[in-house]
Amino acid sequence: MNSFTTGAKFECLLFDMDDTLYPMSSGINLDCRHNIIDYMAHQLAIEEGEVPKMCLDLYKEYGTTMAGLKVLGYEFDYDEFHADVHGKLPYDKLKPDPVLKQLLLSMPQRKIIFTNADKAHAAQVLSRLGLEECFEGVICFETLNEVGKSKSNTRILCKPMLEAMEAAIQVAKIDPKRTIFFDDSARNIAAGKAAGFHTVVVGTSVLVPGADVALESIHNIKEALPAIWEGTNQLDLDSVIQPASVETVVLA
Repeated sequence: MNSFTTGAKFECLLFDMDDTLYPMSSGINLDCRHNIIDYMAHQLAIEEGEVPKMCLDLYKEYGTTMAGLKVLGYEFDYDEFHADVHGKLPYDKLKPDPVLKQLLLSMPQRKIIFTNADKAHAAQVLSRLGLEECFEGVICFETLNEVGKSKSNTRILCKPMLEAMEAAIQVAKIDPKRTIFFDDSARNIAAGKAAGFHTVVVGTSVLVPGADVALESIHNIKEALPAIWEGTNQLDLDSVIQPASVETVVLA
């Protein structure tokens, strides 16, 4: 918590999306894993009995199962993978969150999504939550792997790789010392701290290594982090709470 009480002036808020802007209890995470398992068994012809453990092991080792499959040498079309894994999700489980929308719009800083998912999934989730107007841009799979192309064609760039954090800093043109990074993953939080961000782990009340603050729910943000609103008077808030008709764009 110390980094939030030393008078830092925050300029940007970097938000993970899945299981951060909405709770894991929605079940989307499990649905996604089931779709990945199905893709591995039926599209990549991996022995069905091996797939569940392999899926989880690759996720733990490489940040995403997709990234692990690439390292192991499996060849597949990224768009087809995302269409199978995310395109079949039951997005109707996600409902508009007007409370979170008002909280986000009241924050005076730049707000950017930073997700390992593809742009189509990000657009669906933000639309379902009613949060499209709240973010100036999205750093996603396409963003990270366009940046990563110049370095390697043999791996997928994703959180929690430090290179992914550095790519986000470069693409969004942000100062990590003036940025707060929100994520539900302990290892992403650790990587974010290594990159120089102020860090908030979401979905738990217990601090993890590298986290400055723990938020059981993203809705607790105002009580836990009043520093975000410091120096913002009511007149300022009134001007930012009015939704602007701005399309959330993929940063590249």
